Amino acid sequence: MTPHDIILIGAPVDSGKDRKGCIMGPDAYRTAGLGDTLNDLGHRVTDLGNLVAEDTDIQDHDHLIALPQTVGWTQTLNAAAKDAAAQGLPIFLGGDHSLALGTVTGIADHAASINKPLFVLWLDAHSDFHTPLTTDSGNLHGTPVAYFTGHDGFDAFPPVQNPVPTDQMCMIGLRSVDPAEHAALANTDMHIADMRAIDEGGIRAPLAEFLDRVSAADGLLHVSLDVDFLDPDIAPAVGTTVPGGATLREAHLVMEMLHDSGRVTSLDLVELNPFMDERGKTASLMVDLTASLMGRRVFDRPTRSFA
Repeated sequence: MTPHDIILIGAPVDSGKDRKGCIMGPDAYRTAGLGDTLNDLGHRVTDLGNLVAEDTDIQDHDHLIALPQTVGWTQTLNAAAKDAAAQGLPIFLGGDHSLALGTVTGIADHAASINKPLFVLWLDAHSDFHTPLTTDSGNLHGTPVAYFTGHDGFDAFPPVQNPVPTDQMCMIGLRSVDPAEHAALANTDMHIADMRAIDEGGIRAPLAEFLDRVSAADGLLHVSLDVDFLDPDIAPAVGTTVPGGATLREAHLVMEMLHDSGRVTSLDLVELNPFMDERGKTASLMVDLTASLMGRRVFDRPTRSFA
């Protein structure tokens, strides 16, 4: 296994939705031993601590929740991602999924600077393909994919310099998609494996096909892992639980395949709400999945007891 320079970046983003608690996510990952786990695998780990959102002069919006704060986080995380990607493999410890408004655009800017295509793997129950014009809830954690793929409606946000083409995106695990998002997705060439497709044909084939495309293009690969990709029976610490998610074994298979591909260059860990966890169960599972992504094999995995 090739050691990596891993850069942990705390992003306690809690502005993308009205249910609070994700602000505690970065420290929960640290408490669950993420840094030590990656060190034990032979990687060189630097923890930059928790970032703070830039101040903005944007006014509060009547419908969009915490718009000024989310724009500030987008600016902060774009700059942090661009800088960290040039130095190693950044892992962004969230924070709700609105952090991807900044992380993915920053990684895309880095990819463009070295003349490489950026591919994005979205592991999530939701497509997050709303725009500020289509969201009924006003929760901006449901908008990052539309933003970084270059869609309209984000006038308050920094202009996207290097939008990710939708044919360089893969979504796996979808099972809660609003009608407006469904209609918008139908007009793209995005690669999608929802939970029905996974139930019918398994999780390996769609991921292997996507990874082959990343490899053929010699691309960078950003992975955005939402806690609600997982079934809530094994990962309860999320405010947007949707039954029927990925099993423990499916999730580890995805991570092991990603490791084997050697293509992953950055990672989001998002939507962990420790307030809703059971004795750290979800945080520990997310650390274990990250370890699988970074090279831990089945027989290396510790046996945990939550009894």
